[in-house]
Amino acid sequence: MLKLYNSLTRKIEVFKPLHGQRVGLYTCGPTVYNYAHLGNLRTYLFEDILKRVLVYNGYKVKQVMNITDVGHLASDADEGEDKMLAAARAEGKTAWDIASFYTKVFKKDLAALNILKPSVFCRATDYIKEQIALVKILAKKGFTYQTSDGLYFDTGKLRDYGKLTGQRLNDKEAGARVAVNPEKKQAWDFALWKFSPPADAGPKRQMEWPSPWGVGFPGWHLECSAMSRQLLGQPFDIHCGGVDHIPIHHTNEIAQSEAAFDKPLANYWLHGEFLLGDEAEKMAKSSGTIITLEALQAKGFNPLAFRYLTLNTHYRQKLNFSWEALEAAQKALDKLYDEARGWEKPKIGCAELEQKFLQAINNDLNMPQALSIVWETVKSDYPAPAKAETLLKFDQVLGLNLKKYLGQRPKIPAAARKLIKKRDQARQKKDWVLSDQLRKEIAGLGYMIRDLPDGGSEIVTVSN
Repeated sequence: MLKLYNSLTRKIEVFKPLHGQRVGLYTCGPTVYNYAHLGNLRTYLFEDILKRVLVYNGYKVKQVMNITDVGHLASDADEGEDKMLAAARAEGKTAWDIASFYTKVFKKDLAALNILKPSVFCRATDYIKEQIALVKILAKKGFTYQTSDGLYFDTGKLRDYGKLTGQRLNDKEAGARVAVNPEKKQAWDFALWKFSPPADAGPKRQMEWPSPWGVGFPGWHLECSAMSRQLLGQPFDIHCGGVDHIPIHHTNEIAQSEAAFDKPLANYWLHGEFLLGDEAEKMAKSSGTIITLEALQAKGFNPLAFRYLTLNTHYRQKLNFSWEALEAAQKALDKLYDEARGWEKPKIGCAELEQKFLQAINNDLNMPQALSIVWETVKSDYPAPAKAETLLKFDQVLGLNLKKYLGQRPKIPAAARKLIKKRDQARQKKDWVLSDQLRKEIAGLGYMIRDLPDGGSEIVTVSN
């Protein structure tokens, strides 16, 4: 049985989908005003593992991922400039151009990390009509009120507001995460529709639409409620995101969706923990402590080394990132690829190990344990064809592209062959200093040495 930790109930539960073998999965996507950083990408990798585990268990998954291209303001208090417009001003482009450019970059990053494409990418600006319709329902039911800058959701009228965080409404501290706006009834009330600045206040806003309440744009939380309902129905099975979404974004999604339709938004809520930088701080654009996938590649790392690195830590635990840790992950991944090069055509697999792997991934996506079973398989006495069959099955979840290296013996250039012969001779003479020096020279050519039990050695390419 697949068991998952549900943030809403704060316990591990047996997964029971709403519609047999069909699963509706909503994963909060990027605000496309800048490059995604490794902390963002860790969340998307966790969600990809979840999807792969569902498919591995025989489920047919419809995954929806939103693209936020309007309404995400600089402050959680629904104040400050729209991040899209700020980026447009900084780069001297239109907000639409900014959204298009960073959406393409984001999709390129997903491909580089071998993250499966969602069934649907949905842009907030394509669902303005649905968002307005949702606000109309909330207004009719008395959950809204108007201020000088927009239409707000009245959290005081929802008895269980904040249940995702485990806090009661009267336990919240005004201003703890959301600054107090004197026009708000409660500090944590949130914007459903923000008004565009008056015509005499400056240039016309690039992204705005007419509505029953005035010309403006939707609040950030609104899009996910409207789009998930439109594309997956309500309730749907699983809603995912980073842990930073719990206190504000996902809490407000639940509030507006359940107030409007008197039913749960999603049955299971899963959240991935932070990636921490060298200073043990959350990697975030606001602090400037970010590393992009492009920067990682510029240093010569395979993007899948970062994927491998994330597999070593459970998705609900913080992951400390360092270049040393990434280098170790790269070496481990290279070693796994080297093993794959020596495999023969896959045949009947290793049933016992496959069962252990299934138990690990079905235990709330325990990928560190699953990865240990991968190496247990590699080191086992099973015949190479059986290992190949089993490890290719595992890679349906791991997503490390092992098939690309299966049985692909490298073509060794003459210079490398000459060095390996010289090194074998040095080892026979027990000249370990020269042997190590030659190993480094061979590595400088882009190859690595693997010593064999019979005293010989073989040369294999690195993973690039």
